[in-house]
Amino acid sequence: MWRAEDRADSIFFLQRGQVAVLVGDAAGREVILRVVEAGEPFGELCFCGGPSKVRQTTVRAVLPSEAVEIKLDVFTNYLQENRAVLAAFVFTFCIRLADAERRIEVLAYRGAVDRLGWLLVHLANTRGPAKAGRTGDVAVPVSHEELAQLGAMSRPHVTVTMGRLRRLGLVRYERNQPLFVDVLRLTAYLSGEPGPSKKVKRI
Repeated sequence: MWRAEDRADSIFFLQRGQVAVLVGDAAGREVILRVVEAGEPFGELCFCGGPSKVRQTTVRAVLPSEAVEIKLDVFTNYLQENRAVLAAFVFTFCIRLADAERRIEVLAYRGAVDRLGWLLVHLANTRGPAKAGRTGDVAVPVSHEELAQLGAMSRPHVTVTMGRLRRLGLVRYERNQPLFVDVLRLTAYLSGEPGPSKKVKRI
């Protein structure tokens, strides 16, 4: 939907589908900054530098998607005339800021198990409803490739680490099946505490 060198002079609202906001790291790999769902705005950093500023990120559709583009000056005038919309807009980005700060905390972990484990806990708390019938289990709609991009890790490193967590019974997944995270036990494991159902030794 845009490239890093494109001008940041518009905001977008995703009507359907799903898009990812990406940035390249020093090794040339793409890191996901955020996944945008239908009904959410994106491109809000156009407010930070004026129409001459460039995006510095890339946005790519994950699913077939449609978005509405609104020029910065038009949307700014609209916000000035609609206080309720302005308040809702500020609330949305307060939530987004809190999510970004939590992602920074996750990326500060150098160990693969801790980084990926806390990332899974964060995604479970923000993306998926609890799965009925299994205490603590949450379905998280995320692939190993997306986990690698979200956690700034290589795909093979994610696969090995996920296998370790699965052997411990902290996550469960099969090919072409959803990923389930036992949030309570995984949190206890990462914190070095006994889990709610049984004690798990760190390996």
